[in-house]
Order: sequence, then structure tokens, then C-alpha cells
Amino acid sequence: MNAQESQLHYPLGDTLPAPGGSLELAPGVRWVRMALPFALDHINLWLLRDELDGRPGWTVVDCCITRDEAKAQWEQVFAGELEGLPILRVLVTHMHPDHIGLAHWLCERWSTGEHPCRLWISATDYNAARLASQSTTGFGGESAARFFASHGLGDPQALEKIRARASYYPGMVPEVPRSFRRLRDGDRVRIGGRDWECISGYGHAPEHIALFCPGLEMLISGDMMLPRISTNISVYDVEPESDPLALFLDSIDKFRRLPQDTLTLPSHGKPFRGLHRRIEQLHEHHRDRLADVLAACTPRPRTAAEMLPVLFKRALDLHQATFAMGEAVAHLHALWYQGRLRRERGADGVWRFGAA
Repeated sequence: MNAQESQLHYPLGDTLPAPGGSLELAPGVRWVRMALPFALDHINLWLLRDELDGRPGWTVVDCCITRDEAKAQWEQVFAGELEGLPILRVLVTHMHPDHIGLAHWLCERWSTGEHPCRLWISATDYNAARLASQSTTGFGGESAARFFASHGLGDPQALEKIRARASYYPGMVPEVPRSFRRLRDGDRVRIGGRDWECISGYGHAPEHIALFCPGLEMLISGDMMLPRISTNISVYDVEPESDPLALFLDSIDKFRRLPQDTLTLPSHGKPFRGLHRRIEQLHEHHRDRLADVLAACTPRPRTAAEMLPVLFKRALDLHQATFAMGEAVAHLHALWYQGRLRRERGADGVWRFGAA
């Protein structure tokens, strides 16, 4: 456990749900954990005991990517964890593949002629997922390769691999349900006799929705509040001049009004207490990284690609490097929008950021 983690409290210790099983965190709240084939090797999913239109069952929060192994784990959950009751709705925090990938499969499987199993999600992320499942936006293909090249990624092999990832998102999210129920900031969703408040967040996804239950003092934080790692905050080709880091830091401050002892249920890592301290840690982390980037760009203008060893001290595979490039641009853009850096595009078509 690192120094930052030691400032948080993990009430379950090192206990994890068994594959295909679940752990009860509170009456009617169960934790499911599924494997991912990435460096970030798992996602946490949540089962909430529910009743909808007079029908008892469960609400699922987030889904995992589309892959046979995840479907097999879900089959085990259906058989052993649902007490013989159906899935009533699928609530998705945001449009990233590990969160929405199996939403179509789940909704289709549990819908009946009289009772549709509906996807609940923000409208922004619903439409972003629909677009991404039918295109290469942001995650691979020619446009992404050109964008990363314009920020200094010059390795021909890396760029060719990014071009070849045209089916990156559709491969994990081949389809999105054709209808949905919209979630908005401030909405209260009644689940199992309790209200869960929707809290919107920006910077990591177009319109992320976290869920807070005052009755349980419990926050399903999605990817907005993770205990061990900082959430990826990236600039993508579809919105090439965005300032997602400012949006993210503003968004996590919305959690400050929640009780200090809130049990936070993150999408990656273990449930923890110490929400207010974690908010401060994330602000401190990004302040430090911004200082590092500013110092690196002061002697001479630098590209985002040149910021990778400044921001990331470990070796990166291609999957990690594309996210890292997006995050490097995000830190440069934050300083650019603050007026602390200026940017210029060279004759080679590459953006460089130097002291203002």
C-alpha cells in the first residue's frame, strides 16, 4: 500500500468477490468483480435489489466489455446471486467499453414483451456510445493517428498500429440498445425503496453519472473517484481543443458536500472511506503534474509526446501509450487555457507548447 492509499480506509480489507459471485456491502447492495484483458485488469459492477412497476428484481450498474469470459461470469451471477429474480434495468455510469459493452446483451436477455429491461444513462454518453460503436472516433483509426502525430508521436510503427485499431471501440461495444432512459444531474432514481441522486461529472467521459444514496451514505463513483490510480483524462481527435482536466477537477469538487464517512464504490480498486481526502489527493497529484509539465516546457517548447516520460515513469504498451498521449495533451491544454503556456504549430504540422 502506497502512502496515499494508507490515508484511506478499506472496510473490507483485501476481501474480493469470487469470480462469478458477489459480496454484500449493505442490504440489497452487492459487489461483482469481472476480469479485463488490459493492464487495468478488472472492473467492479454493482447489483442493487429493486422493484420496478411492482416487479421485484435487480438493477445492474455497469456491465463489462463484450467478451465471452464476461458473459460466462454473468451467467454464474444469474444462476447464483439473483435469488431467482430478473434484471429489471441496466444503469450505466458512462460510455467507455468496460462500462457499457454488455448493456445490449443484458437488456435483450432480460426484456419481455410486457417488461422491457431498459438502459439508463446520460443522453450525452448514450449518443457518444452509439456514434463510437459505428465508427473509430477517438479510440483508433486514421483520425486518431493524425491527431497523435500532430502532437509529436512520430514512431511509424505506433502510428500504424493506431490506424489499424479502427474497430477498437466496436470490438468491445458492438451494439448499443436502441432506446434508453435519460439520467441527468440532480435526478433521484428510486431503487429498492431508496433514493439515489445522480451527480454528473466531466473530463473523463462526455457526461458521467455517479450515484449517491443518502440513506446508506454510499457513492457509486464510477471512474470519477478511484482510490489507487488517477482517472484517465484525455483530449481526443473529436474534440481536439478541449480542456478536460479543468472539467474533471471541477467535477470531483461536487463530491465535497457528501459526508466524510461516505463509503465510495469505485469502478476499479476496492470500496473505501476517506472521500474528502481522496479529492485532495487528486488535486495535489494534478498540481504536481502540471508543475512538472510547466517546468519541462520552460527552457524550450515541447510536444505532448515529449511529455510522456515527464508524466509517466513506467514503460507503456500501445494501449497505455494512446491514453497517455491524450492525458499529456490534457495537461498541456490546462496550462495553455490558464495562460501559462502558449502553443504554436510548426512547419512540420506538430503542436509545441512553450512558456507564455
